[in-house]
Amino acid sequence: MRDYTNSTGSTGGTDSTNSRIAEEHGKKIKQIIDEVEKVIVGKRDIVKMLVIALLSGGHVLIEDVPGVGKTTLATALSKATGLQYRRAQFTPDVMASDITGFTIYNKDTAEFEYRPGMVLCNILLADEINRTSPKTQSALLEAMEEQNVTVDGTTYELPQPFMVIATQNELGFVGTYPLPEAQLDRFLMKISVGYPTLEQEVSIIASRQTVDPLENVAAVCTRNELLACIEAVQYVNIEQSVYRYIVQLVSTTRNHKAVLLGASPRASLLLMRASQACAFLSGRGYVTPEDVLRMTPHVLEHRLQLTQDAKVRKITEIGVLREIAKSITPPYHRE
Repeated sequence: MRDYTNSTGSTGGTDSTNSRIAEEHGKKIKQIIDEVEKVIVGKRDIVKMLVIALLSGGHVLIEDVPGVGKTTLATALSKATGLQYRRAQFTPDVMASDITGFTIYNKDTAEFEYRPGMVLCNILLADEINRTSPKTQSALLEAMEEQNVTVDGTTYELPQPFMVIATQNELGFVGTYPLPEAQLDRFLMKISVGYPTLEQEVSIIASRQTVDPLENVAAVCTRNELLACIEAVQYVNIEQSVYRYIVQLVSTTRNHKAVLLGASPRASLLLMRASQACAFLSGRGYVTPEDVLRMTPHVLEHRLQLTQDAKVRKITEIGVLREIAKSITPPYHRE
């Protein structure tokens, strides 16, 4: 087994130095998670995934049945981080200009003025994104990828950090539209909240008898502190062998017999970022294959399109990813 704990990675700095930085910032990140858990009961792993996406500079798609706390999760994160937050309720009549903004003529100044849309914020909750038209859905593409919007030929930078948390009901519900593949690929990960256990649900309704727990969620970090954490994540070391491992996992999806459309090179880049954030959250300054494997299902599942034959045979995207993971030997095995 190779010892990675004192090596120098390709991103610069020693693992021990980066681990110390991760531990220092990690206390603040843990406070954010604890604040969100005041509202989201028994879903710490889901909360961590949301925080990992924020630290990675990525966007999250939350898919589940109505009423399990998707919107509450996004709202709690915005309150705990103290970031500027907006919620866009996506319905069939929402237009692209509602999201990106528009220009209007001001007769007093005899000039056209830009009126910012919903996207000009730090955290945008795109609630029930698959209930609006594909044209409006695509209005988010530039903002999600380029971190800016262009209206009437003028480009406007988005506040940093910027994150889209989109919720969608499972396909088959009344009035839903499937997201285009190009937009799905812009999301770092897709997660599902899931139903609570009996004990967790009892705790949820008891805590809401007289007060909304969201009122007790406090901002525990500043915008600058969060930006410092996001920057630190980029310097979490990755060995060349781990780079290769990431690309092997992603590229193998393109040749699997059950997969019609595999993951793109963008998936490799985002899997790397998510693995860095996962290591950072664990207080380490270096990425291990275990970090990569932990993030693989969340980052790759929604990027795979299975063949019709695979669907008939009840093969799932997660099943394919597990099979691929077993077929590739990690760079080393932790003892």
